[in-house]
Amino acid sequence: MSKRIVKFRVNGEEVELAVEPHWTLLEALREELDLTGTKEGCSEGVCGSCTVLVDGAPVRACLTLALEVEGREILTVEGLGGPDGLDPLQRAFIERGAVQCGFCTSGMLMAAKGLLLENPNPSQEDIKRALAGNICRCTGYIKIIEAVEEAASLSPTPIHESR
Repeated sequence: MSKRIVKFRVNGEEVELAVEPHWTLLEALREELDLTGTKEGCSEGVCGSCTVLVDGAPVRACLTLALEVEGREILTVEGLGGPDGLDPLQRAFIERGAVQCGFCTSGMLMAAKGLLLENPNPSQEDIKRALAGNICRCTGYIKIIEAVEEAASLSPTPIHESR
């Protein structure tokens, strides 16, 4: 198959890639753009470790073809925070001890970011629903839920928009 050009924004930067039609967004991010914070877990959309935001909504990068993101805005874990420091979610995950082995963390952060962009004051049930597709084998989820609650309380408005 011949490669096709796809143009999109990642973490505020315009990118143009030549991709095979069967390449996933996960492959493009990790292998072509060296954004390795997005993890490959199950490759079936079940574990959530590859979660990124596409136009502010959480998607599984392992199930999304790179060609499907033409002209869209992608936010990966590398795009959280900025010159002023960590994103409130990142700070809360650290402070609450919500990071154990770290494998699921980027997907959890991105799913939580998507939730807080949509609903800056989520209930515990909202948080559980938003994170339901993200599997963690270490923490038991309590500290993760507490971290998302803390991040929401730190920011009365939606945590900074996707760049």
